[in-house]
Amino acid sequence: MTHIRTKARLGAKRQLTIPRKAAERLRLRAGDVLEVRVEDDRMELVPMALVPRDQMWFWTPEWQAREREADEDIRAGRAKSFRSADELIRSLRGSRKRSAAKSSRPSPAA
Repeated sequence: MTHIRTKARLGAKRQLTIPRKAAERLRLRAGDVLEVRVEDDRMELVPMALVPRDQMWFWTPEWQAREREADEDIRAGRAKSFRSADELIRSLRGSRKRSAAKSSRPSPAA
């Protein structure tokens, strides 16, 4: 990782101009939003990606936990892929029939 060490000057209206090298490295453009984090006597500027309100549900902790669970299921081979909706429906109907057949069998004696 290459570090950039440079200086910036605070303007009269507390505006800060980000040095060109730093802006290019972080791919910053005019209008980008940066989070300002202050700890003790240090300030950190962190580029932020804003999410439209109608997509916020995806970034909730609960949904992200489900996404991680789904990713793990895929890695572990507990997921199927289908070429069409019809193929998916046939698979679901077959699963339902197999499940019904299992539940109608008498349980083994203990």
